[in-house]
Amino acid sequence: MTPAHDRSRSPAGRTALSELLREHRRAAGLTQAELASRAGVGVRTVRDLERGRAVRPQRTTVDLLATALALTDTGRAAFLAAARGAAGELARPDTTSTALAVSGRTTSADRPVTLPPPVTLIGRDRDLTELTGMLTAERGPRLVSLVGLAGVGKTSLATSVAHVVASAHPAGVAGVLIGEGSDGPDVLAASMSVLGAARLPDLVARLAGQPALLVMDAVERAPGPVAATLHRLLAALPSLRVLVTGRHPVGLPGERVWPVAPLDVPPPDAERSGLATLESWPAVALFTARLAQVRRETPTPDELPALAALVRRLGGLPLAIELMAARGRLLDLTELLDRYGDRVLDLATPADPAVHPGWDAPDALTPVPGGPDTTPAVATVTLRDAVATSYRLLAPDERAALRQLAVFGNRWSVELAEEMLADEADRDGTVAIDSVPLLDRLVELGLLGVRGTGSFRFRLLDAVRDYAVEQAAGEGELTCIRRRHAEVIARLVARTAIDLVGPRMSDAVHRLDEMSSDISSSLAHAATDDPLTALRLAACLTRWWRFRGRDIVGRQWLHRLLADPRTADADPVLRGWAALGVARLAAEHGASAEELPTARAALDTFLKAGDVTGELEARTVLGNLLISVGRHDEAREQAEVVLRLAARNGRTRDLAVAQNSLAWHEIRVGDLAAARRRLAAVDRLAAESGEQRLRVLAWANRAEVARLEGWYADAVDHGRRAMAGFSELGDPGHRRRVLGTVGLALAQDGRAAEATEVLTELRTGVAEAAAAGSGRVLPRQRSGDTALPWGGPDAGLCALIEGNLALHRGDRELAAEWFAAAADEAGQDRRDVVEALVGLAASTADRAVLDRLAQACRESGIQLLPQETGLLYALTAAREGPAAPQ
Repeated sequence: MTPAHDRSRSPAGRTALSELLREHRRAAGLTQAELASRAGVGVRTVRDLERGRAVRPQRTTVDLLATALALTDTGRAAFLAAARGAAGELARPDTTSTALAVSGRTTSADRPVTLPPPVTLIGRDRDLTELTGMLTAERGPRLVSLVGLAGVGKTSLATSVAHVVASAHPAGVAGVLIGEGSDGPDVLAASMSVLGAARLPDLVARLAGQPALLVMDAVERAPGPVAATLHRLLAALPSLRVLVTGRHPVGLPGERVWPVAPLDVPPPDAERSGLATLESWPAVALFTARLAQVRRETPTPDELPALAALVRRLGGLPLAIELMAARGRLLDLTELLDRYGDRVLDLATPADPAVHPGWDAPDALTPVPGGPDTTPAVATVTLRDAVATSYRLLAPDERAALRQLAVFGNRWSVELAEEMLADEADRDGTVAIDSVPLLDRLVELGLLGVRGTGSFRFRLLDAVRDYAVEQAAGEGELTCIRRRHAEVIARLVARTAIDLVGPRMSDAVHRLDEMSSDISSSLAHAATDDPLTALRLAACLTRWWRFRGRDIVGRQWLHRLLADPRTADADPVLRGWAALGVARLAAEHGASAEELPTARAALDTFLKAGDVTGELEARTVLGNLLISVGRHDEAREQAEVVLRLAARNGRTRDLAVAQNSLAWHEIRVGDLAAARRRLAAVDRLAAESGEQRLRVLAWANRAEVARLEGWYADAVDHGRRAMAGFSELGDPGHRRRVLGTVGLALAQDGRAAEATEVLTELRTGVAEAAAAGSGRVLPRQRSGDTALPWGGPDAGLCALIEGNLALHRGDRELAAEWFAAAADEAGQDRRDVVEALVGLAASTADRAVLDRLAQACRESGIQLLPQETGLLYALTAAREGPAAPQ
């Protein structure tokens, strides 16, 4: 290695200097090694000069060789002239003679004064700021190593830092690029040369205690010689600081290792906020900046999902992003994702670092002097090659561990890593192991990223994970790794599911959200490979599926696994919980009647096993199904059994659940005072058990009771408190239902402007859910109102609110149209249907409406409230209609 790294050749592969040097060396009777030792340069330097491989020798190198050869007068002048002929003009120490030579402000004319253009960085502000502070602090580290995967941007970051700190290093800032196979004398000679001296004593005198910075790039190419050189330089030069880049740390005492991570990528669905928001993520900003170099058009709205998916798939790796963006000259972003989304490791770049600055590629091959083609071929390096280089730095056991950890699709914790890496003889991970040294090693090599402060903060880079999975498949161990992964995830979910009820519910839901991709992949694999593990996993996911609106998918999974003959002999209690999950999820999408036998079978299983917890859950779910199919008296009986069983066994939370269910039955029969008492008990019991979700449900139900009693202001206050609670719990479905209650209370209280605001929010969901429409004739709109697309979960509520607003204004015709629409809405809450029919009857006094209302009350078991009965009686009496239903 020489500081020049100039690979140009003469046609013959030799120069006048190379011939003259060989003649003088042989005349002196010296070997190349002896001459190098006498001159104080590397033997490779002598060898390369004689072979014509180095054609831009440093002036100091030529002087040292001339002195070692004892050349004087004419001979020395001829030698120097030959050197000038080889390089055009001898490269002096005060020029930018290396691939990375930079300098700071100096007071001496013989020190470097030129700085190459700064590199434009994207998304590295924090790195730049902290590294700058580190290298300018009085007591900062003297050796800083930027480590990371090839293409992550180590060289660009180091160069930019060197520019920023140049003024703080008056003795100069200079750099060298380490070549493959460099030996100790090569590295030392090049390092001293770029700092302006040929010998270490001369360099000590030259710096004279002034701060200087040496940048070393690609130190992994010669780790031993680099470590030895830096140890010697740092010991002899107290004012010298060194900034190195490489795949791994140098390994010297006092070294500060700075892992260079990929750029931050946007989370899922970030593209919905538009291009400007998306570009706030550094990975996207880099992609669009490079894309702008090859095409004029900015990404279209239709391309934004593909743009976000691409940078996530590329893992934020700058090199991969630049290579992918370059292909945007011919393909749009959706085509790029389709064509290359699963071929990230095959992205390739020329290996010449002059073509792709910052790419830590090996030196180009050197042609044989005198051969037919003396131009070095430009090699092609793929991302797979880059990852493989770092992979080979690992010990065999570290490689095996990396292959196992690659099965995680998202972030994971130290504890999960240790479970995954536990010995096969200890499948439950009961023997403690310490994975921290391994993880530290992976971080050092830039293979593992660490983001955030929570326990789930570790993630392999996407390219690394893809490569490790390839290696695992090649070793024939991928199936075993995936089976182990499913077992680990099943245990995690089982531990977490316990907290899906109680004060830690929000944390538990968030944890499962973080692991959703791993849950999906492990469930899919285990369903085929190990269905018993899959059944254990799915049985614990029921509540999470329900919270996240995945009730249909969850029910399908449970049905499939229960029907698998390989799970027929599973623990009956496990199958009972899985069956109960089927029934619980069925209630969420109108399939209650289908799963009534399933819920009863689960209850029988728990009764036979003497499982009180299972019995309480089964009776609660069964009660909900019975309500859905109109068997209200049976449902109330189940709630009363739950109340007695919970009291007998000291189950505070189940007491609260039973009281909440019975409060609904009190509302159904019109006993609002009893409902209020039960809801007060729910609030108290839920507070005692730390069950925040139950408390919020109680607040929501108290809002409904207050509205039905005509206490509209109280209803609005209770409702808004419940909405805030559901927002904190991450339960948008219940929040929207309470929003409807608030809207109804506002409309019935004559607060039209506030009710209209509620309608606007509710209709956001309605419009999204019903783009296709049902062909139904809609009520005419109020003046200035926007058209209401029909369908969706909140359409009936919107219509009920509109009907009350129209009725409050005295527009009975419009009110009747809205109440009719609300009553006809499929899936509407039965109490809302009754209320809509009361409004319709009050607006029209139509006998058919009154008959329909009577039928709805009989089928639902709902009794009209006194104010509803009074309203209907007055209207029917005035119009000589039939008596109101009771």
